[in-house]
Amino acid sequence: MPDKDKKYASEVIDLPSGGKVYPKDSPVSSGKISIKYMTAKEEDILTSQNLIKKGVVIDELLKQLIVTEGVTSEDLILGDKNAVMVAARILAYGPEYEVEITHPETGEKMSHIFNLGDCPFKELPDNVDYSKGTFEITLSISKSKVEFKLLTGKDEMLIEQDLKATKKLGGVSPEITSRLKRTIISVDGKTTQKEINEFVDNMLARDSLQLREEMSRVSPDIDLTQEVFWEGEAVTVEIPMAVQFFWPRAKA
Repeated sequence: MPDKDKKYASEVIDLPSGGKVYPKDSPVSSGKISIKYMTAKEEDILTSQNLIKKGVVIDELLKQLIVTEGVTSEDLILGDKNAVMVAARILAYGPEYEVEITHPETGEKMSHIFNLGDCPFKELPDNVDYSKGTFEITLSISKSKVEFKLLTGKDEMLIEQDLKATKKLGGVSPEITSRLKRTIISVDGKTTQKEINEFVDNMLARDSLQLREEMSRVSPDIDLTQEVFWEGEAVTVEIPMAVQFFWPRAKA
C-alpha cells in the first residue's frame, strides 16, 4: 500500500532474499523495501546521455526510486536489485512489456508481450544457511575450501570498471574471473586479494563451473524466464532487458 507518511506515493515490495542475506541491523533485513512511483523527473534520468554513456543510468534511477532510508541499490544483492527494477517498471508503466525476442535455437526473431507480473521469485534451497551472509563449498578437483559472498550492486559496478579497463588495454574480457575475484572471500583460509586472484587465475575449468553453479543455486533472484508459444511450440526464453524496459514506446 502507498506510504502515506511520505510526500510521494510509494509501495512496499518483497525481496527475493527475504532479507536473509543482510545483517540484522540492515534496513532491508525484513525482506521488504519501499520504492516510489516514477515521475517525469525520473524519466529525465533515463534520457540523460551523460548517465547512459557512463553506464550508470539504472543505478541513478534506482537511487531516486528507493525511499527506504539507509539503503541504495549498491547495497542490494543482484537478485534483489533485479526485483526492484521489475517492480519499479510495473509501478511506472504496468506489467505489459513488449520487446523483440530471439528463438534460442533458430535465431528467428519476433515481437512478444511479456507480463512482468508473472515473474516469480526463485525458490530458495532449504539446506542452505543464509544467516552468515557467506557460503562455503569444497571444490571437487582441487579440494580447495572456498568461502564466497553474493555480489551486490556495488560489486557489479566495480566489475564493470575492471572490464572497461581491460577493454582499453585490448585484452580478453575477463567476464568470469572478474566476478569470481569479487565474490570469493577466502580460499583454504587465505583472505588477501592477491592470493584470491592467483587462485582464480589458475583455477581449473571444472572447479570454476562447480563454483558458479553453486553461486547460482544459492542466489536469491526473480525468475526472468517465461514460456512463449512460437509457431505452436512452447519455448522458454529469457526476458531481455532492452531499452524499452524503462522507456516503452508512447502510444498515439
